[in-house]
Amino acid sequence: MQAERFLRVGPPLMVLDLTLYEVANVVARKYGELEVARKLVQGLFHGSARPPLQADVTLFEDGLELMSEHGLTAYDAAYVAAARHNGWQLVSLDIRDLVSKGLAVTPDAADYP
Repeated sequence: MQAERFLRVGPPLMVLDLTLYEVANVVARKYGELEVARKLVQGLFHGSARPPLQADVTLFEDGLELMSEHGLTAYDAAYVAAARHNGWQLVSLDIRDLVSKGLAVTPDAADYP
């Protein structure tokens, strides 16, 4: 598995700190690719327009509302809340929980500046 398969160089990324843990969880734990996970997390740090956004009380509170309204996990709700708070377009491959509900778009449907 190659890191380039998961991370494209393009417009500046904006990421939530939780994203780094989710990448590590999927790539290192699920696929057993520790070095690929390390490269991806480094790529997210270096490819981001600013340091990862930290979750805070406001995101948590808004996330609770989104969880209730859309049946989301706390993680997904945090991503939606962060995107809404910052005027970001949320890009995801989570078709079932985010894209199908109009809360995110797929990478192919994203509007890249």
